[in-house]
Amino acid sequence: MIRYLSLIPVFAVLLLVSCGPDVPQEDGDIPLPGDTVLAEGEEVIAAEVNGTVIRHSDVLREAAAQGVIPQGGTLPTRDPSYQRVLDELIDQRLLALEARRLGLRETPQARRRIAMAEERILGNVLLESTIAEAVTDERVQRVFEEQSELSRPATEVRARHILVATQEEAEEIRRLIEAGADFAEMAVRYSLDTATRLEGGDLGYFTRQGVLPIFAEIAFNTPAGQVSEPFESTSGWHLLKVENLRTAEGRTLDQMRPGIVRFLTFQEIENLITRLEEEADIRRREPVEPGLLRADGDPVPPAEAPEDTGDDAPEATPQDGG
Repeated sequence: MIRYLSLIPVFAVLLLVSCGPDVPQEDGDIPLPGDTVLAEGEEVIAAEVNGTVIRHSDVLREAAAQGVIPQGGTLPTRDPSYQRVLDELIDQRLLALEARRLGLRETPQARRRIAMAEERILGNVLLESTIAEAVTDERVQRVFEEQSELSRPATEVRARHILVATQEEAEEIRRLIEAGADFAEMAVRYSLDTATRLEGGDLGYFTRQGVLPIFAEIAFNTPAGQVSEPFESTSGWHLLKVENLRTAEGRTLDQMRPGIVRFLTFQEIENLITRLEEEADIRRREPVEPGLLRADGDPVPPAEAPEDTGDDAPEATPQDGG
């Protein structure tokens, strides 16, 4: 699944591909308010550059790509970050239009890079569409209910205990408690458990899985407010007083939603990529010899090819006798 992580929502903004001239909008278009927070996707013009338009949604998409706002977030148009991103898009548009004027868009290098950028963008659009259709509130709710059913909240017990060396000591302390002595005071005075003695033997809340089996058996079978019979463990003899029982609160839908959405997103991307790979005709070629191609795919001219220095060849040795 790690191979799909780079596909999640790092949805690249359109660079040279989106820099082509758009059809100018009609005079009746909505003007851009000075300090209004607009929703992503509203076709409101943020700027006009030499007859082309940069939309408010373009600014929001670029702001999200830069991490200024979350995906799908909004940004007030008078926010300094909004103006900075808009300035960058204006500069980018000016550069792209100048490159078009000079005919650079038609060079082989530019066309290959534009094609690769288009592939990334189309792939991201497909992922956005697939995830939006699959990761719905209804599906998140269904997964939440399934997970809640599988992990029902456990019952927890809060108890105190006293640890002594012998059964006789434990029985005597129990008689004192039954006669009216306070359990916590007896723990401070007599318990050998240094971790809990000064806290009156308080063990806090725990589940059956959180303590030794003998503690769980005694604690969950002793009524609240009662003191157990003395019982033995590897540490010595114990008395246990159950203070309270409660059912732990399960996690809410709002708490679990981010994890569920992340899980469903990974699952949908993996399913999509797996299906496309199974249906595709993919033929991998043997890798070319390193150094014969540039990064842009053009062959390296012979004049620039590395010369064979002969470093790997065995050194010549003088011959005896000429």
